[in-house]
Amino acid sequence: MSTSTASQPTAGQTTASQVAKSVRLALLTGGLLAIGFGIAVLVWPAKTAVAITGVLAFYAIVGGIVYASVGLLAKDHTTGSRVGHVLLGLLWVIAGVFAFVSLQESAAFLAVFITVMIGVMWIVEGFTALFTLGESGAKGVTIFFAIISVLAGVSLLSTPLWGAGFLWWLLGISLVVLGALNVFRALSHGGSR
Repeated sequence: MSTSTASQPTAGQTTASQVAKSVRLALLTGGLLAIGFGIAVLVWPAKTAVAITGVLAFYAIVGGIVYASVGLLAKDHTTGSRVGHVLLGLLWVIAGVFAFVSLQESAAFLAVFITVMIGVMWIVEGFTALFTLGESGAKGVTIFFAIISVLAGVSLLSTPLWGAGFLWWLLGISLVVLGALNVFRALSHGGSR
């Protein structure tokens, strides 16, 4: 009798096993999706950018409809809130429709806009690191980081089209590599348990 109860897993072991399986499945699924998206970015960069812009445009239209609906249907809101929701909804819908009408131009604008924003953030991050230099335990590393961060930000701002292409290429490679590592992690978790 004692051998039959010893071979059956306890509730805690069953739960842990289910969690482990869920983690493996999440790693595997996420890894495969990342690999697929990364390959799409590397093989069809323009088409992938346009597809992402289309998804964002669709999201903007749906979000705009939701905002406008809240403004029109929420009777317990103030007039200012209702008008604001309707106006915000209209702006979202107009932006989404504009993006759909000119997907390629919108994709290019979005790429340059994001590149410029990353460049500005890297410059600010570099100067912020310098401003906290007195609090740093590794002053040399902090100065090196600040210089690299500012130079990287300036390079993105000086050539935003090249920077957008470079960041897109880096994103594709990163997705493939990190996706492959997650698939490996998922498969190696299965062998260790």
